Parts: sequence; structure tokens; C-alpha cells
Amino acid sequence: MKEQVLKAMREAGKPISAGDVAKKLNADRKEVDKAFAELKKEGAIVSPVRCKWAPAE
Repeated sequence: MKEQVLKAMREAGKPISAGDVAKKLNADRKEVDKAFAELKKEGAIVSPVRCKWAPAE
């Protein structure tokens, strides 16, 4: 799920919310939130805008 979330974020090309990622992937929001938590802990995503996230690259 983490790889799918990162891919969706890269495709968006701009900071995106967890809800938008869930819609884009047609996935359960809880699964997306869990992936977001793991990605934040790993430092793989950053929040350049409040409530929006983007890949850390």
C-alpha cells in the first residue's frame, strides 16, 4: 500500500491530502492513513502545505 500511495502522490504532481489519495486509489481511508503514518515515520513524505503531503524526494 505504501508504494501505491507514493505512486499516486507522484502522479498528482502537487501536495495531496490522504482523502484525495484514497479516492484516487479507490482504497479504504484507514489503509491509506496507516500507510501515511508509516511513510511519515520513515521520512518518505513531507508536508509543505497544511494537511497536504508530497513525496520527500
